[in-house]
Amino acid sequence: MREEEIEKLRGVVRDCVSKHLYSSAIFFADKVAALTNDPADVYMQAQALFLGRHYRRAFHLLNASKIVLRDLRFHYLAAKCLEELKEWEQCLSMLGDAKVDEDGNVYDTKDSNVMYLDKDGEDREINISSAICFLRGKAYEALENRAQARLWYKAAIKADPLCYEALECLIENHMLTCELETSLLSSLEFGSEDGWLSSFYSCLIKKYDKENVVEAKFREIEKEKCDSVHSSSSFSHSLKNNTDLLACKAEYYHQCGEYQKCFELTSVLLEKDPFHLKCTFVHLAAAMELGHSNELYLMACNLVEDYPQKALSWFAVGCYYYCIKKYDQSRRYFRGLVILSTCDARFQKSSLHTVFLALKATNLDGTFAPAWIGYGNAFAAQEEGDQAMLGYRTAARLFPGCHLPTLYIGMEYMRTHSFKLAEQAKTICPSDPLVYNELGVVAYHMKEYNKAVWWFEKTLAHIPSSLSEMWEPTVVNLAHAYRKLKMYHEAISCYERALTLSNRSLSTYAGLAYTYHLQDNFSAAITYYHKALWLKPDDQFCTEMLSLALVDEGRHGIDPKIEFQ
Repeated sequence: MREEEIEKLRGVVRDCVSKHLYSSAIFFADKVAALTNDPADVYMQAQALFLGRHYRRAFHLLNASKIVLRDLRFHYLAAKCLEELKEWEQCLSMLGDAKVDEDGNVYDTKDSNVMYLDKDGEDREINISSAICFLRGKAYEALENRAQARLWYKAAIKADPLCYEALECLIENHMLTCELETSLLSSLEFGSEDGWLSSFYSCLIKKYDKENVVEAKFREIEKEKCDSVHSSSSFSHSLKNNTDLLACKAEYYHQCGEYQKCFELTSVLLEKDPFHLKCTFVHLAAAMELGHSNELYLMACNLVEDYPQKALSWFAVGCYYYCIKKYDQSRRYFRGLVILSTCDARFQKSSLHTVFLALKATNLDGTFAPAWIGYGNAFAAQEEGDQAMLGYRTAARLFPGCHLPTLYIGMEYMRTHSFKLAEQAKTICPSDPLVYNELGVVAYHMKEYNKAVWWFEKTLAHIPSSLSEMWEPTVVNLAHAYRKLKMYHEAISCYERALTLSNRSLSTYAGLAYTYHLQDNFSAAITYYHKALWLKPDDQFCTEMLSLALVDEGRHGIDPKIEFQ
């Protein structure tokens, strides 16, 4: 057969692959390889077998080739076959010996004589060494050696910043603290044409900067445009409405406590792309905070039907039950320990066999951080501290870059009055305002009121956006601390500030009333005790203090300076 005829057959194989006709691709690739015995054609045959899910056969073909140990493509594809077969130890053995340091620098490699024969190379390629580092990371993660996995993921993204999957694993699995994420991004060597990618990555990592800094990052990416060869301006496009970018923005709104704004944005995004899972997760989180149980129920039903094998689907079910305060059912789904007999029929839109497989898959997925935190929260809501701590500690061990498990451990210690043990989360994420708030609460309970004031003021200073209802408890905490220090004017100012954020807080009205009472301003105290009792008529403290204020006012007479309208 002539060379031009063989080249046509190669074209047929490539076309079959592009049309996902893998059996046809395997058939023709086998004939081309038999006719030429060219390593590139053998590789094409192995690639077709891999895409057709004939992993054992593809591995055997690659392993039988004499070039497998010298061509990185053969090397890598053979290891990918072992990955699909879940033979992780053999996968690492195939990838060869190499060491990596804490900064993600690879050394001690014994592949100095390897080749990289790429007959159909494109203009831009992901560095093969980066792909190999990433695969090593996946293998170590599957073997539950998360420390080594983290180092190899760092090595992968450092070898080639275009290896987005490595960065995604580091971020989604919370393997790095916010400082380490920032340090890693600053160490990456982007090409001159990849400035937009550097900016985009900076929006993906944890965002605890001030609002104007984060918004500037988003604006910088939104300005990135692609001008078509067409002269019309209608062909000029930008990343401004990119779903991934807007999902990052929604995540930031949620982090800042702007839940309604976050929910509205994710609702628009899910209309545009209803299967964007990152956006779906943020949407669930916002719906939880806003108490939208109907939305959670509908989302959970759809996710279980569309993605029965994903942890996110069953996490949504857990969120629904948590939202309606059915904590027992909630934690079963968070943990993934549900059995068929206890499944709620409302979520069984798939066949029983599919649901069984889904539950089994969820139970095996221990790398979904929100499920572990939700599991702990469901126990904490019922004051079952030991079980809650088990969930939080597991999350803290599995996800060292996430400070929330440690923060919740501190909160549990506070609930049991173990205040000295509660000061732990600061070192993991010192830039999260919520950490400072909790440290202020610890100081308050330890009667260190000056220290508490300092922490609460630091909390408010570190809030990245304008004050929202989420931070109303912090303002009230600051007011309480001022009151304990007998700084009544400052306390009243803080209580009034809290009322502008939320006018349905019993604690705020009670605190304001008590502060006026301590100032012998009995009329104002009585007014605010009444407002507090309107919110909760059976509150014992306000009922007793209102009686005392009425008695005190009767003894001292009405203040002539009070003007009645």
